[in-house]
Amino acid sequence: MTPPTPLVPNAVGLTKRDYGGRPSTLCKGCGHNAIANQIVQVAYELDVAPESIIKLSGIGCSSKSPAYFLGRSHGFNALHGRMPSIATGALTANHHLRTIAVSGDGDSGSIGLGQFKHVVRRNLRMVYLIENNGVYGLTKGQFSATAEDGLELKYAGTNPYPPVDLCSEALIGGAGFVARGFAGDAAQLRELLKAALAFDGTAVLDVVSPCVAFNNDDASQKSYAYGRANEVPLEDVGYVPPREDIVLDDHEPGETRVVELHDGSRLALSKIEEGYDPTDRIAALTRLQEAEARGELVTGLIYYDASRPSLAQELRLGDTALADLPEERLRPSPDALNRVLDRY
Repeated sequence: MTPPTPLVPNAVGLTKRDYGGRPSTLCKGCGHNAIANQIVQVAYELDVAPESIIKLSGIGCSSKSPAYFLGRSHGFNALHGRMPSIATGALTANHHLRTIAVSGDGDSGSIGLGQFKHVVRRNLRMVYLIENNGVYGLTKGQFSATAEDGLELKYAGTNPYPPVDLCSEALIGGAGFVARGFAGDAAQLRELLKAALAFDGTAVLDVVSPCVAFNNDDASQKSYAYGRANEVPLEDVGYVPPREDIVLDDHEPGETRVVELHDGSRLALSKIEEGYDPTDRIAALTRLQEAEARGELVTGLIYYDASRPSLAQELRLGDTALADLPEERLRPSPDALNRVLDRY
């Protein structure tokens, strides 16, 4: 797909500038800013109508970033770890909305872990984006649940606990789309974001997003230097919108697999790692465990399964969103209510 020129309106009449938000107040070089920039680019390239998107977040540096993209979209900043509950209510009321839910390793891996696991079970139609830096940057650099065992930080000492792998948690919880990206790999991140937006369920995208203030030492597995030196992509990813033919330019030689997404778009995977199958959940869990043991940053599409119905399908919400139903369809008539009361 050839992206439009930034100052030229796309198919919905918007320029790239129209998809921006407020100026960032995060540290210069923060990985979260890089992610916000790629969301802006992706929305522009996919001709997304901003009013069709809702942005949700919890608390933390990560949860500030929705202010920096899609300024014309609706948004809600929830309590720490409680964003999935807000998402469940919003998408039950209007299941036609696309949702970009931004969380962090503290918001999802610590206080919100229970909510994270249950929203994955419900399979809401949303992109669950985790901006993962291994520290609580907003409260001055304490270890988060995803910090690696033995990590030493200037202000926090040495971490004695094993990390929570949120991709593994998503797989165990039944997510049908699990991917990992790196804020320093913009090209791959864009393609993963496009595919996640097209998925008809909960698409979990864990993005290692270095904290330049508290956790960017070269030895840290959440740093830019470590990510660039140890990133192991499972495949080259190419997103193909429904209206275009598949063209596999600039892909590594090897077997190519095409995954059909719900909206007719396709994800072209050119295998780099011989024998890896993103549709095998047990193999995906094994590969994540191997990566942790080797100190690798495995990126790309880790798991894909389109067979589970979304929450809207399970609830049989129909074509008309609950928010758009007229009052007479939402409330019983006086006669019907009186008939019910007469029984008692």
